[in-house]
Amino acid sequence: MAQELKILILNGPNLNLLGKREPGIYGSQSFGDYFSTLQFQFKETELSYFQSNSEGDLITKIQEADGVFDGIVLNAAAYTHTSVGIGDAIAAVNVPVVEVHISNTFAREAFRHQSYVSKHAKGIIVGFGLQSYELAIKSFL
Repeated sequence: MAQELKILILNGPNLNLLGKREPGIYGSQSFGDYFSTLQFQFKETELSYFQSNSEGDLITKIQEADGVFDGIVLNAAAYTHTSVGIGDAIAAVNVPVVEVHISNTFAREAFRHQSYVSKHAKGIIVGFGLQSYELAIKSFL
């Protein structure tokens, strides 16, 4: 029997407000509810989830994932566009990262076109709503 994959989903600032925050952009489902759907859909994969509004907490989780997880699905949210530290943390570990965004960041404000994560990511998935996470998980299978 093949070893179960372990995937960590990391969400950055304000993503704890999914379902309430700008539903026209981010939808009306909470991430907690969606995470339950992902766990059901990917029963053969061990999924873990962490969200923080703190850049340092996200960096710590990326560092702690090294040697523990087979992959990270990262939506760094606003930190995508501002955090050299998160990019450096990804470059420092041996865990592949898929960068995801719920909205199409390239169809939004110009500052959202810059990513400090992309250079270090295995791939990038943007603009498919919450399904972006599903697509990212599938990329590890």
